[in-house]
Amino acid sequence: MSGPLRGRVALVAGATRGAGRGIATELGAAGATVYVTGRSTRARRSEYDRPETIEDTADLVTEAGGHGVAVPVDHLDPAAVRALVERVDREQGRLDLLVNDIWGGEKLFEWNTPVWEHDLDNGLRLLRLAVETHAITSHFALPLLLRRPGGLVVELTDGTADYNRETYRVNLFYDLAKASVLRMAFALGHELGPRGASAVALTPGWMRSEIMLEAFGVREENWRDALDREPHFAISETPRYTGRAVAALAADPGVSRFNGRSLSSGGLAREYGFTDLDGSRPDAWRYLAEVQDPGRPADTTGYR
Repeated sequence: MSGPLRGRVALVAGATRGAGRGIATELGAAGATVYVTGRSTRARRSEYDRPETIEDTADLVTEAGGHGVAVPVDHLDPAAVRALVERVDREQGRLDLLVNDIWGGEKLFEWNTPVWEHDLDNGLRLLRLAVETHAITSHFALPLLLRRPGGLVVELTDGTADYNRETYRVNLFYDLAKASVLRMAFALGHELGPRGASAVALTPGWMRSEIMLEAFGVREENWRDALDREPHFAISETPRYTGRAVAALAADPGVSRFNGRSLSSGGLAREYGFTDLDGSRPDAWRYLAEVQDPGRPADTTGYR
């Protein structure tokens, strides 16, 4: 293996699809050993009942130039997470990067539905999957990460701190989940910083995940066909764009300057100079605030 992350060990918790898969793949391209976790395997699907598996993600990591290791884990199960971290310790003796990307809430939230009308069990389940899993994983993984100076935790969320502070996000449960992860990175920054490590919150933009492409009835190869239905989709980005953001952070010896902060894929592309797979640099959160949310016609000029 070669690349700026050769010899580094990463754990991408929630890497079956979407941002987690894109992150794991780009870490592999940078030469890292990447443990990828999730509940969907080739032998058994989660309640998502989708074809993507953690084994597929591990294969992509290895094909990209790293070493992918798939481990089935339910991150709501403390014993399973403890066993995962013990395995990483036993096999690698170190952990340099923890990416908390566990989510699993696509089928659990109802758009623009007030809390008294929203299904309560689904809402509470969403909070457990989006917040409790991150806390459990950090609890067990951070002692290993702190053994060496320079460790990094990346908390994946939806929306920057500035955007979410001023914007109602879908419903109470969704809004609370995404705000909680932002605050988690802030709190972890205070706990890790004095001990030689860093934590950041990171949001993709409008991401062309497997689920999003399916919703628009397109594939990555012809995603622009969806613009007839939703012109603002022109600002969208691949999951690998966020992956390149994480890889850049992990390779940066000065990453501590971001400790506790809220970051975005588009903002980090400007910082580090990487691009999406097509060579563009979409800045979705600036576009949403300046174009889409005010109701202006779709125009990504200056935002890609």
